[in-house]
Amino acid sequence: MIGAILTQSTNWRHVERAIKNIKKAQMMSPRILWQNRQRIAQLVKPSGFYRLKTKRLIAFLEVFIREYQGLVRMMKRKKTAFLRQELTAINGIGYETADSILLYALKRPVFVVDGYTRRIGARHNLYDQDAPYDAIRSFFENSLPRRVKVYNEYHALLVKIGKDYCRKNEPLCDACPVQRFFSS
Repeated sequence: MIGAILTQSTNWRHVERAIKNIKKAQMMSPRILWQNRQRIAQLVKPSGFYRLKTKRLIAFLEVFIREYQGLVRMMKRKKTAFLRQELTAINGIGYETADSILLYALKRPVFVVDGYTRRIGARHNLYDQDAPYDAIRSFFENSLPRRVKVYNEYHALLVKIGKDYCRKNEPLCDACPVQRFFSS
């Protein structure tokens, strides 16, 4: 859940350094992190936009501890739609971050739509680049078996293709496995 919030507007490599800092400080527990929230900014600095991310992380921790005593198992008792609404009501948590928490931390079958997903689908005319988030999410959820493992793997493959081939600038369309699939 921490990773989902810290990943906003940066890459995972920077987030890993921030998480490593939190672990080294022995503060990966939500309660301990909350009790030491004045230290969060320094710990998450490698993730970029650290002041903003600190505010978002504290806002999340406040809800997580107040409503669920900082326990994932308590959070898992709630319905997915309720959790998604509750998460997106927290300042700074949008659909992508909420869905990342739902899929990766809470093991819910919710497809995550990120920049790679938008770009790859739009370039292959599956949907418009500017299509609403939930329309793209529904496209994938209606096209794939509704299983956490499938969504997790499929999203990871889209990220890999986005990084390696379907780059924002200078895409490598001729070498792209998706392009080869659509052109055959």
